[in-house]
Amino acid sequence: MALKVSASIVHQVYQDRQGEFGLRFSPEALHSEAEVSALLAELSEVYNAKPGKGYASFVSAEDPFYAAAREAGETIPEPEFPQLLTNWLANENDFVAFSQQVAKLLQAELSRYSFAEPGFLLLADYQQNTDRILLVSFLPVRDGVMVQPDLSVHKSPQLDVSKIQLAARINLTEFQAQADDLYYVSFIKGRTGRKTAEFFLDFLGCAERVNSKASTKHLIDTVQAFVKEAELSDDNANDVRKSVYEYCGEQWQQGEQVQFNELDQRLQDQGAPSIKAFSQNKGMDVPESFPADKTSLRQLVKFQGQGGGLSIGFDQNMLGNRVNYDAQTDTLTIVGTPPNLRDQLRRYYGMND
Repeated sequence: MALKVSASIVHQVYQDRQGEFGLRFSPEALHSEAEVSALLAELSEVYNAKPGKGYASFVSAEDPFYAAAREAGETIPEPEFPQLLTNWLANENDFVAFSQQVAKLLQAELSRYSFAEPGFLLLADYQQNTDRILLVSFLPVRDGVMVQPDLSVHKSPQLDVSKIQLAARINLTEFQAQADDLYYVSFIKGRTGRKTAEFFLDFLGCAERVNSKASTKHLIDTVQAFVKEAELSDDNANDVRKSVYEYCGEQWQQGEQVQFNELDQRLQDQGAPSIKAFSQNKGMDVPESFPADKTSLRQLVKFQGQGGGLSIGFDQNMLGNRVNYDAQTDTLTIVGTPPNLRDQLRRYYGMND
């Protein structure tokens, strides 16, 4: 997907021999359009592929998020990043000055965490479809080797985009519209521990507001109840599940939210009853829009599980056909095994053809 970049810049955060963090500012925005576009395209691809993303919005000192802390007598400081962002959007600062203020804020936050490492702060203001996005990312570095014009080589730090764990995308269009939207900021949750995500949220002055996994699970439960009570045939029920899975997967891939009205219309166009009317009648109201959780989506089309040394997974449309389950004896019967598994079993029993 082509991105129309308005402005981008990189600042370096380094660590001296005493372990203190320092800053090396870029005096101006990046001008190498082709290289910047290539970098952002790669970064966007890596970001979209991350399965663990959270969704958040900015907080203030009076936000209900801090209610317990205020009751405990804590003094809640006003987060700085949202104010810096607001000032920049109001043209009180240019992009370079704004980015340098953000870099100083990042430096201060990094100094508070023992797991922090040096890297490069990348900010990019770009247009994606109809939305204006601000990407804020902290890129790790790795040692690499560069070939110089005289064909000599020397060691040089390089951006390690594939290992990025600290990045957030702020939908400026939604933020400026001041809609009642609790997830105009998406961020990588990462797999390196809870503190990493908490650090980045503290830096941005955000709080996680939406549990995408819980919202997706609620949709899945609604779909399963819907196909059962609508008394759809097995084929039609599988078609509904597949359509929901494909739609949500498309939205996830594009970085867009699931729109329940849009999904409902899509299913009706394919001949299914209204799932929205069903959810309202049953008191299973699904949020009008929410970000999908890719891992949870598989439950729409697959059964899978593992434990006790056993790992099993199969498409839902196989249940009642090649796969049968007896709930009384907790027994799963599979007719026809995958070729590679069958070969292993036959060799184990000495049944070579």
